Amino acid sequence: MEKILEILAVVVSAYIIGSIPTGYIIVKIFTGQDIRTIGSGSTGATNVKRVMGKKWFFITMLLDAFKGALPVILAAMFAKSFSGIGLLPVLASVAVILGHSKSIFLKFTGGKSVASGIGTILALNWQVGLIIAGIWAVVTFFTRYVSVGSITAVALSPLLMYVFNAPSAYIVYCALGALYIIWLHRSNIQRLIKGEENKVR
Repeated sequence: MEKILEILAVVVSAYIIGSIPTGYIIVKIFTGQDIRTIGSGSTGATNVKRVMGKKWFFITMLLDAFKGALPVILAAMFAKSFSGIGLLPVLASVAVILGHSKSIFLKFTGGKSVASGIGTILALNWQVGLIIAGIWAVVTFFTRYVSVGSITAVALSPLLMYVFNAPSAYIVYCALGALYIIWLHRSNIQRLIKGEENKVR
């Protein structure tokens, strides 16, 4: 019974934290606009940049990454029944990215979970997380496409977890999380194929 309660507490709390719509709140407070009616309709940092500029892009991205990392760190610190096998931090990670992309506060709409996903990876393995963040930055810089940087970074995450001898649960999470995030970018992929994707200026 204790294990079931721990799982429920971790999953529900992580999902609620993940559901906090950072980009939506920032744009609503400072402009009064609903970010879901602007640009791609996403609540993520890239769409925030379209409305409020580069500074708020980075602020939103950092807040979303923190939002992703926090529940995972708490699950690792305070969960007792599953210590050592990495299950609860992974469940927290899954719940966070689901919350970010399907926020209970926004009628199950949201962002594409890249920054929050990288935050979960940083919390699971900080070395892999930093490398993933670096890959995202480099690929985005040279291609000028945020979507290409995001897809490339998350696609490499399971391989990097394997290279760093992370627990199997972490590798599986990164693989499934990468597939989910790539699926959320399906419209971006279609625009890339057509040559219609917006570049970072």
